[in-house]
Amino acid sequence: MLTSAFAVALPALPADATSVATSVATSVAAAATGPAPVPRPAAVSHPQQDHAGSTIPAHETANGQRPSGRLAPAGVPGLDASSWQGNVDWGAVYANGGRFAYVKATESTTYRSPYFAQHYNGSAGTGLIRGAYHFALPDRSSGTAQADYFVDNGGGWSNDGLTLPPMLDIEYDPYGATCYGLSQAAMVLWIRAFSDRIRARTTRYPIIYTTTNWWTSCTGNNATFAAANALFVARYNTTVGTLPAGWAAYTMWQYANAGTFPGDQDTFNGATAQLTAFAKGSAPPPPPPA
Repeated sequence: MLTSAFAVALPALPADATSVATSVATSVAAAATGPAPVPRPAAVSHPQQDHAGSTIPAHETANGQRPSGRLAPAGVPGLDASSWQGNVDWGAVYANGGRFAYVKATESTTYRSPYFAQHYNGSAGTGLIRGAYHFALPDRSSGTAQADYFVDNGGGWSNDGLTLPPMLDIEYDPYGATCYGLSQAAMVLWIRAFSDRIRARTTRYPIIYTTTNWWTSCTGNNATFAAANALFVARYNTTVGTLPAGWAAYTMWQYANAGTFPGDQDTFNGATAQLTAFAKGSAPPPPPPA
């Protein structure tokens, strides 16, 4: 490094030379660090509209709403809810056969659902096994940061038989590009960081909510998560269809975006005793779909 005395002794550069030197220095710095990213705003503009499955109809035309009058698939019936539904009559949900619920807690690192307490505590108070979910925006902050925000704002887990593992809702970007501007490799790293941080904070790996189409497009149909993460697949049809790579079976299936319950209609792949075991973290893998 030049001393201040030596720097003072240097002859002044002409104005044009100074400009050139500044330009060269700026170019060297840019080459070393890459172009400065253009950050997206930290806040999200319509988080109350973002919920599990909210982006699917615009991207998957074959994933249209399940025809009315069809019977729900086999398994334990449940639902997922967010601020989009407002206050939910959980007593009516239970009376109509609902036995589990996932409710939105957070989005990115800036939003916590104002209905979270009514959904999370209200569902448990009427006998439902419930869990919290996070709507991911991977271009806003790291997987670790979003996992911490989620856990700090409702995304925890207790081994009480009443609490489902935290859920990662990873789907189409409601604010821009399908895959949030991330490469497939970068997306896999983001999901891995989120998953590992949830595991470190709660002792449970999160269940992953996604669609086969999104997973294929944005992770390259990565098969490595199936060993630790349960699958909550979304497909609004009479059959669950092809699952993402690695998963031989789904644990939960969101099969319709309207029906008996408020919010989306879900099913657990098993019996009530297996649902309780899954909540406790001791459930065996579900059987492949028939």
